[in-house]
Amino acid sequence: MAASTEQPRIPSQQSKKGGFSGWMRRTANTRTAYYYLLPALFVMAVITFYPLFYQIWMSFTDYNVRSLNPNSAVYQAPAWIGIKNYLDILLPEGRLLSLMPNMHFWRLLYFNLFWTFSNVIFHVTLGILIAVLLNTKGLWLKGVYRAIFILPMVIPSLVIATTWRNMYDPQYGAINQMLASIGALFNIPPETFHIRWIDQIEPPIKWFLPMMPLPLSYYAMLFANIWLGWPFMTVVATGALASVPEDLYEAASIDGANGRQQFWNITIPMIRPAMIPAAMLGMITTFNLFHISYFLSGGGPLRQTEIMVTTAYRLVNENREYGLAAAFSVIIFFVLLIITLLTNRVTRATESYDE
Repeated sequence: MAASTEQPRIPSQQSKKGGFSGWMRRTANTRTAYYYLLPALFVMAVITFYPLFYQIWMSFTDYNVRSLNPNSAVYQAPAWIGIKNYLDILLPEGRLLSLMPNMHFWRLLYFNLFWTFSNVIFHVTLGILIAVLLNTKGLWLKGVYRAIFILPMVIPSLVIATTWRNMYDPQYGAINQMLASIGALFNIPPETFHIRWIDQIEPPIKWFLPMMPLPLSYYAMLFANIWLGWPFMTVVATGALASVPEDLYEAASIDGANGRQQFWNITIPMIRPAMIPAAMLGMITTFNLFHISYFLSGGGPLRQTEIMVTTAYRLVNENREYGLAAAFSVIIFFVLLIITLLTNRVTRATESYDE
């Protein structure tokens, strides 16, 4: 009898992993991982998820100062009012304008977005350029430069805002002292160069207002935040540049590419995967940059430099409108979510992780 040529059937990998026994096997193998994750999930549930959902519930109520202490004689349980808080914020005739004069939500949102993107453009550009300069071969004291440039990242935010506000002081600020010294060199009267406080519009600044549609306080905030934001981008770009192979530049030089062509065709594409997530983080940070707006300009003049996070803070600490502030915070969350999703879609920052 001829030997049978039929090969024995080997169970497929899918059949081994399928069914209840396969699920139990996988569960046993990953049980240790679940044990390690449970404490972190518990902590996140207590300090993150519970406050988040509680705030969402508050945004649909008239939660106010009398709703804080249930044991108080004037305690008033928060009543469910639906989307009224959101309408008071979004509609021009809403209660937000009566609580905070000169406060218009859509103008506030426009300025907050313009403030965010205008800052991040400077941060990323300066960060990449300075990182490339520090990466130059033969440059002395690279470590010293990097240590000095990192200082804005380690100084407390309150100290930074207070220092810059003092620098803009109309009488004794360092900027006016410097301008007065420059004027003295050319026999120019000090009042010609003297800059008034950032929320005032007086000569000689008003002569330049047609070229500056934004208030002067915006430019004061912009200079301070540029100084604060570019070191982080420089650190990220420096790390990304360290991973670029030198062979690429050598091959490009052999092919006749100059420095500018190497920068646009090698450096920028190679550091792009690192810079895009950093830029997205910078946008979120700048969008919620509380101390620059609150301590430096105070939101002035006429709330033209107010941002959304400082408005929510004022609703809590100045107006004691906790329900309205909660609704405002929920709106901030969704604005940031939309910005992040759109930016991620345009830049395809996480494309490599999805493949």
